Amino acid sequence: MTQYGISLLAEYNTNMSKLDEAEKLLAELTRAEKAQVLQWVARDLGDAFPGIESNALVCGGEPCIVRTRIPVWLLEQARRLGTSEADLLRSYPALRAEDLANAWGYVRAHRDEIDRQIIENEAA
Repeated sequence: MTQYGISLLAEYNTNMSKLDEAEKLLAELTRAEKAQVLQWVARDLGDAFPGIESNALVCGGEPCIVRTRIPVWLLEQARRLGTSEADLLRSYPALRAEDLANAWGYVRAHRDEIDRQIIENEAA
């Protein structure tokens, strides 16, 4: 096994041991304590958008649909210009309806950011 493979295996084992430890701790908590933990987790994940990712190495870090290099601002701009969801799905075969729903949710939560990206890309 390569050094890289050994490193990945060690990281996987570390993460699994953390999850195992968390599961044991969770079993010892009262219902009220579990509810508090759930609130913390929900708050921590509150601005996470499944299917949308920002990666500095992809599209300059602009939020994109996972598995693609399609920026959210591009989809929103097309929608504002009257492009239907059906047309978007036909134009971008890698897109799924779920991806558009995730993109629209992201746009609602980050309207100022998306507006700025549209303006910046129109000026480019």
